[in-house]
Amino acid sequence: MPACYNTMKNILIVGASSGIGKKLGEILVNEGNQVWGTYLNTEPDPGSRVQFIRLNVLEDEWNLDHLPEVLDGVVYCPGAIGLKPFSRITPDLFMQDYQLQVGGAVKAIQACLKRLKKSNDGSVILFSTVAVQLGLNFHSMVSASKGAIEGLTKALAAELSPKIRVNCIAPSLTNTPLAERLLNSEDKVEANAKRHPMRRVGEAEDIARMAAFLLSENASWVTGQIMHVDGGMSTLKV
Repeated sequence: MPACYNTMKNILIVGASSGIGKKLGEILVNEGNQVWGTYLNTEPDPGSRVQFIRLNVLEDEWNLDHLPEVLDGVVYCPGAIGLKPFSRITPDLFMQDYQLQVGGAVKAIQACLKRLKKSNDGSVILFSTVAVQLGLNFHSMVSASKGAIEGLTKALAAELSPKIRVNCIAPSLTNTPLAERLLNSEDKVEANAKRHPMRRVGEAEDIARMAAFLLSENASWVTGQIMHVDGGMSTLKV
């Protein structure tokens, strides 16, 4: 068991300028960690204490010169919610979604692996969705990609143990810019809230708090897990 739970960590958040990644960066910095983040289309807040670099995960080479030699955590946040009837999704769209959600995560982890292996408590956090477990209409594309993420999580957790822990968070609908069109009216918010046993949709902080826990020494015996932070949607019927 680690002797100290207040050690400063070096953490990279891929996709840290909005939504869950942004909230996680705020939490980690406030806890005294050094945090680096990437962004693409959403400019970081000028007053952010996260150290940012612009990066297109699908196109750019991963230049890590700006990062320390030791990384204690890597979090991959980029994603998409492409909800369409299966008959209207071309194979190319499936592959584009896969490249963002899975290919980008693979590139991030491989680029940072040497630095993670130098940590005394390396941790990788990935993101899935409640739709993988439930099976929801029009979710074939996102469920296919996130199902692959869940498989990747468990395989890497086995392969990289005991040096690096790998866990995945599977939220339900969360109030972030990514889900804006699904929650852009009071009626939509209310209807989606009623689908959850907790009678509300998620907030970025709900998910970010779980990620912060999984990055910490408090989770030093947790690896290979799919954490369902979903207001009870995946397990309860009320």
